[in-house]
Amino acid sequence: MNEVQSFRSTKEIDAMKRSLHGRNLLMFTIGINTALRVSDLLQLKVSDVTGEYIEVVESKTGKRKRIKINASIKKAVKTLLSADAKPDDWLFPSRNGGKPITRVQAYRILNEAAERAGLAHMRIGTHTMRKTFGRFAYERGVELPLIMKALNHSSERETLRYIGIEQDDIDSVHIDICL
Repeated sequence: MNEVQSFRSTKEIDAMKRSLHGRNLLMFTIGINTALRVSDLLQLKVSDVTGEYIEVVESKTGKRKRIKINASIKKAVKTLLSADAKPDDWLFPSRNGGKPITRVQAYRILNEAAERAGLAHMRIGTHTMRKTFGRFAYERGVELPLIMKALNHSSERETLRYIGIEQDDIDSVHIDICL
């Protein structure tokens, strides 16, 4: 199985956002801003994003997670959520009604958007959203232990591999450190 990549620039993220709309843009925006696994993301209901926090019990770990809703999520919910959405409605409903979209459908949505955005050369998957959160937190100087906790990782090594610290990142350190 090929490992998916994170987005590495706001330019890539903006291109993805321009290639999505409605429910799918809402999914992407919440996904890259929360670091939720897609299995937990797709189980969100409207009521989960109307307060100050998103609270979930992670399906993989069984751990409780509380995520502060940031301005980007608030704006996306305000502009993209249907005005007639009820608190118990799925946040990302399938077209066949009564259920949320599947992880397979979420994968298709993201890959089709990546193609439209000119990012077909990247290995995109549902985990790309989660990895992007970790990568951008790291690049903005968030301490690795905090990122590890946000992603529920048990080691720094696991987190660094996960967020895609690669040779070109190491090369840029050597270029920037001119003593």
